[in-house]
Amino acid sequence: VGPDLNEAPSAQLYILSVNTARQIMCLRVCVCGGYVQGYPDDPIEAELIDERHPYIHGMYSAPLAQPERGSMASLDRMGGRRSPSIDSIRKDPRWRDPDLPEVIAMLGHPIDPVKSNAAAYLQHLCYENDKIKKDVRQLKGIPVLVGLLDHPKSEVHRKACGALRNISYGKDNDNKVAIKNCDGIPALIRLLRKTNDMEMVIINHGLQTLTNEVIIPHSGWEHEPNEDSKPRDAEWTTVFKNTSGCLRNVSSDGAEARRRLRECEGLVDALLHALQSAVGKKDMDNKSVENCVCIMRNLSYHVHKETSAPSHSLTSLSFWLPILTSVFVSLYFPAGFELLYQPEVVRLYLSLLTESQNYNTLEAAAGALQNLSAGQWTVSTGLGSCPSFALQWSSYIRATVRKEKGLPILVELLRSDSDKVVRAVAIALRNLSIDRRNKDLIGSYAMRDLVSNLPSGQQRPAKNLEEDTVVAILNTIHEIVTDSSENARSLIQAQAIEKLVAINRTSVHVLQTVWSYKELRNALAKDGWNKSHFQVWNQSRPLQIMSIQSVVIVRSEG
Repeated sequence: VGPDLNEAPSAQLYILSVNTARQIMCLRVCVCGGYVQGYPDDPIEAELIDERHPYIHGMYSAPLAQPERGSMASLDRMGGRRSPSIDSIRKDPRWRDPDLPEVIAMLGHPIDPVKSNAAAYLQHLCYENDKIKKDVRQLKGIPVLVGLLDHPKSEVHRKACGALRNISYGKDNDNKVAIKNCDGIPALIRLLRKTNDMEMVIINHGLQTLTNEVIIPHSGWEHEPNEDSKPRDAEWTTVFKNTSGCLRNVSSDGAEARRRLRECEGLVDALLHALQSAVGKKDMDNKSVENCVCIMRNLSYHVHKETSAPSHSLTSLSFWLPILTSVFVSLYFPAGFELLYQPEVVRLYLSLLTESQNYNTLEAAAGALQNLSAGQWTVSTGLGSCPSFALQWSSYIRATVRKEKGLPILVELLRSDSDKVVRAVAIALRNLSIDRRNKDLIGSYAMRDLVSNLPSGQQRPAKNLEEDTVVAILNTIHEIVTDSSENARSLIQAQAIEKLVAINRTSVHVLQTVWSYKELRNALAKDGWNKSHFQVWNQSRPLQIMSIQSVVIVRSEG
């Protein structure tokens, strides 16, 4: 690679004609350790030389040679033993390199190695040569290269991508515009999506750089802020939007990707600062905010399982001292991934749920609360794993949501017109109702809104919720009425039994729980219900019971 890393050279290529009666052969000439290596699938070199015809001007089917191992080397500059057969061809006055129109024509050759070698040759020709780049554009070579990005063979689309890289580099924007105008950007995105492990490539080679050069500066967060200066606001620039969207996609790639993002220095701090800035300025409906919330939501998924600490002897001073120190530091000076489950983050999500009009942002904020309130998880506050110093953060989160008056905010969102928002909020309420005080409050104030979202037999609510959302609501109702006859009574008073019986195949777990309270059976009987209504009577479809307690939502769409 030359000194400019943004423009990649290809090897010097030499074009030889191999045109036999049976097939067109493509001799890839490589210089390696002083000898010339032919295309590996060709017959023996000596047998081919006799059949080669000199390249005649205007012939379309001239094959291309393999790039040399040395980046910008040429056969003339290489030392060592030379192949007599190649020497004889180079001295032949009829031998010449193809001109640019001929190389571009070879991009459409029916033989794939010819296409890939032609693209590689163009990459080489365009290296630090603005005139050739302009000529390629004027000769309509860019649309052909863009078309090769969708070629099924990796060798072809990789070489075409390399040629476009060099063509697009430089101060002249005409080539960039030409690539855009022939749908080059969607083609490159498709190529990225076909590439295996692209997310981990981004993490391994670009995560910290993207964080340091884009996310942190544009978020307004400062690692060591000046005491006399005001906190900086986030800058919602295009580069911040695109970079945060990239990291949003990366954060959905699995446990290892999430772990690496959590451990990336400054990333969580910067995202949190950007969101706090958005809330403070009441600017919460842009794409950058959506991306930031989605990343935070994804990183909160299984945070208790995917963050660990080494263990030490319980009698060791080196064990207890770091724990005691860390208890103080974690509670009063959280940083990095610890910020994912702090009270200020809960307040932030509740502010977004109150003020934002963006359905994707609302879904992500509710999903983050859903993740953090799931189960009975703990995170050690020290370098060890002593249970005495492991805070039960899920219980803490559930209590914090209640104390911050977040339950009415979530209940109100059950009336949203967005299916995905209703589903995320319903599951969040289910997890929050694990807390007994939350369960009583949700049973008293959310039951009618939950029931109103259920279909009535063959009739569906006006919002036309998807079946997964209906099942999520049923599971929330089930959690609320479990071990609470008062909440079951509220369910009956909300006129839910008729709806539950009508959708018996998916609501039977709720019906059976209600019937288990003997003190409610007289009231049910007065309304005309008996034991048969609370049993499974439709086995035409399998019972669907969702046990989702935490969620990671996938990729950005724009």
